Amino acid sequence: MLSAETPIDTADTAVLCRWASLLSSRVSMATDSENTIDEIIETVARTAPEIQSGLPDRREKSTEENPSGEEQLAADIYADDLLAERLLAIPGVSTYASEERAEVLDAEAVGEEANGDEASERLHVGVDPLDGSSNLKPNNTIGTILAVYDVPLPASGQDLRGAAYVLYGPITTMMVARDGDLTEYLLHEDGIETLREDVTLPGDPLVYGFGGRVPDWPAEFTEYVRSVESNPEFKLRYGGAMIGDVNQVLTYGGIFAYPALQSAPEGKLRLQFEGNPIAYIIESAGGRSSDGEGSLLAIEPDGLHQRVPVHIGNGELIDRLEAALA
Repeated sequence: MLSAETPIDTADTAVLCRWASLLSSRVSMATDSENTIDEIIETVARTAPEIQSGLPDRREKSTEENPSGEEQLAADIYADDLLAERLLAIPGVSTYASEERAEVLDAEAVGEEANGDEASERLHVGVDPLDGSSNLKPNNTIGTILAVYDVPLPASGQDLRGAAYVLYGPITTMMVARDGDLTEYLLHEDGIETLREDVTLPGDPLVYGFGGRVPDWPAEFTEYVRSVESNPEFKLRYGGAMIGDVNQVLTYGGIFAYPALQSAPEGKLRLQFEGNPIAYIIESAGGRSSDGEGSLLAIEPDGLHQRVPVHIGNGELIDRLEAALA
């Protein structure tokens, strides 16, 4: 151990210099990746008004299906292409994956250069370009979901560096989770304004929303829902776009779930593009996420378009749900 009285020989000096150089390199890498995350979030924020303005003329169905077998709207393809182009142009972004694409896009393969000499220095983005796009026809809430990973997809939620969603409602807002903190922004063509910092779930939950056909719910889940509905303080809030329902939970407290179904035990929502980023956001707000047994962020993925049951909200409600499903 070195002290003020300990003479430092040349060998010691060389070792210390190597350690200092390594530390400086790691700090620089961390700073670079944080700057890249900033740029990713800012790019999505700047692109969101453009996506929204392009929706009115793209409400028709296309002739294509996404990898999950769902019919795509022209708006799905438009938003996906726009985000892929913008995000892959960011130095430090290595790959782009989307709910609308079967394969991962590599930045170098599409002519963009990713920073960093090691793959681990680069970031990887997963996107649901238009969550709830079927709501376009009746002109209801839709959104965009963003996940930033530090390993290639498919990835665990433990590998997330940040997550966000844009809500296209009467006003356009963006929730951004980083390093355990959640911030809400107002987006418009002239810029970005901070609405709320250190967003946390209200302690007295008021809303609930559950997806899937009721006759298709497992008996244990149905029983749990009945117990929630028996509380006269709770109000049903379900709009057909997960982002809108999640935003209700973050505003009023409560629970949202798209559970396992008898016809689809794996659920409907995608782990990489919906489950992981929404779990990260809710847990950053002091809530809990669950696949019915434990945190969504702890799931080891087995495919890019893997589906998973999703339950998010106030911790006490998720605890009760897991007990009911056990």
